[in-house]
Amino acid sequence: MAMEMNKLTGEIIGAAIEVHKQLGPGMLESAYEECLSYELSVRGLSIVRQKPVPVVYKEVKLECGYRIDILVNDAVVLELKSVDVLAPIHEAQILTYMRFAKRRIGLLINFNVTVLKNGIKRYVM
Repeated sequence: MAMEMNKLTGEIIGAAIEVHKQLGPGMLESAYEECLSYELSVRGLSIVRQKPVPVVYKEVKLECGYRIDILVNDAVVLELKSVDVLAPIHEAQILTYMRFAKRRIGLLINFNVTVLKNGIKRYVM
């Protein structure tokens, strides 16, 4: 299972690097989401964009408008950013999405960097 997840996250990171090579930094998050979705699909991965994540409060599911940018193979949560610097709130956001969506693996990807590997953080719960 861990090996499968490492292979999957490696494939996702490869797709993100390809998008970053083509577009570079400085675009809107929505452009990266569109292009990464295309790139992941071309690689045969299953994706769901803007997947709603209900907030669970005292056993009640509440629709609060939270959405996972891209869910890959029903397993990996992708949170995409195009910001100068990743802030602690961005980490809190992906960890919350992972917890409420009951997914163990997440990638926080900030495309607004010179070298994309410096903009990727992997989370495991």
